[in-house]
Amino acid sequence: MSLSENTTVDVKNLVNEVLEAYPEKSRKRRAKHLNVLEAEAKDCGVKSNVKSIPGVMTIRGCAYAGSKGVVWGPIKDMIHISHGPVGCGYYSWSGRRNYYIGDTGVDSWGTMHFTSDFQEKDIVFGGDKKLHKVIEEINELFPLVNGISIQSECPIGLIGDDIEAVARAKSAEIGKPVIPVRCEGFRGVSQSLGHHIANDAIRDWVFEKTEPKAGFVSTPYDVTIIGDYNIGGDAWSSRILLEEIGLRVIAQWSGDGTMAELENTPKAKVNLIHCYRSMNYIARHMEEKYNIPWMEYNFFGPSQIAESLRKIAALFDDKIKENAEKVIARYQPMVDAVIAKYKPRLDGKKVMIYVGGLRPRHVVDAYHDLGMEIIGTGYEFAHNDDYQRTPHYVKEGTLIYDDVTAFELEKFVEAMRPDLVASGIKEKYVFQKMGLPFRQMHSWDYSGPYHGYDGFAIFARDMDLAINNPVWGVMKAPF
Repeated sequence: MSLSENTTVDVKNLVNEVLEAYPEKSRKRRAKHLNVLEAEAKDCGVKSNVKSIPGVMTIRGCAYAGSKGVVWGPIKDMIHISHGPVGCGYYSWSGRRNYYIGDTGVDSWGTMHFTSDFQEKDIVFGGDKKLHKVIEEINELFPLVNGISIQSECPIGLIGDDIEAVARAKSAEIGKPVIPVRCEGFRGVSQSLGHHIANDAIRDWVFEKTEPKAGFVSTPYDVTIIGDYNIGGDAWSSRILLEEIGLRVIAQWSGDGTMAELENTPKAKVNLIHCYRSMNYIARHMEEKYNIPWMEYNFFGPSQIAESLRKIAALFDDKIKENAEKVIARYQPMVDAVIAKYKPRLDGKKVMIYVGGLRPRHVVDAYHDLGMEIIGTGYEFAHNDDYQRTPHYVKEGTLIYDDVTAFELEKFVEAMRPDLVASGIKEKYVFQKMGLPFRQMHSWDYSGPYHGYDGFAIFARDMDLAINNPVWGVMKAPF
């Protein structure tokens, strides 16, 4: 089926046609995860956060990926042990470009990989003794390390290793936090549970067992950046804007974050969350226990940046509100220049998005600022509250897909014929070989940052480079 116009009826018919390829049972299950956004809808009308169908290619990560790869891994002054066979740790090694400042191997370890390297005998006899030895060696080899986390792989939960007992014993012995994280990959239905488990470990093993560093002095303008992993420098771009309006960022995690910043976080006046899906759990806990309000913000594209700066400033006094307006006005000439340069080249171009975290909704208005149109969007591991937030960003008739299979996404793209597909590394080469422009929107295709005003200029340039690259003139899409 090829769509001449992506009307609501056409897209619904397309969904039904794609579903026809499945056996009846699978067709009924997958139908719940595909929908077309209706007018005035309060959510996207799709089922989410359930197990993928065995045998049908999914693009999700596991609980280990959510904990080690997202939440804990970017904390730079800790060493994160991939506890289990080498494969999981190797696959998750430095894949997300979480930028950090520091001397690698001296006071920062973000791009290094540590594993307990399970062998068959460790599966049979257990790995607790090996874990003791690994922690001792780490503390001896890297004396400036400020903490260690134990990121459990699947075999740990299956054989019953007591990583909590090891953590308590070694923490007392070396005088540094050792944090066990029960993030075995088989837990839950996707990496989302890994985020939750990692948040709970911060709650139980950092907030409950450590104190803010001596000498910390609070101010009325203390805020945190939570759920920003500094991909390509995103957190730095966000931090610049917050500091320019007069706020003090006392903690930034996980990208370029430290153990001290984790410990300082309960002293904040407001927690600012960029990736709601990965960090809302700890923000809600701090609101309940420490009475710290939290707010989700969006620094993708000038429209959302201005809106978010004003919402953040509204939580503070008139001085911060005035500063926010000054900052927005100061960057407006740059925004106008970027839009004047790129919008004529991108106006009306159609985009289909499929990524994880917050991007299927947060990045939408950055495309809109350039005159581009979102015709399909979906999440890899969203929950219902993510889909409740999405209609605010996309229009009626947008195709919505949850945990979309490789088959479904390919068929949707073939029929809807977007000018750009914005997805992950697993999809990149499939669609490029189909003759379609593509941007890898998990780690910005080795570019970035994309957050903030400076990031918007880079974002616009990259979208133009992808869509208007002359190479597409010598390639022919199969459809």
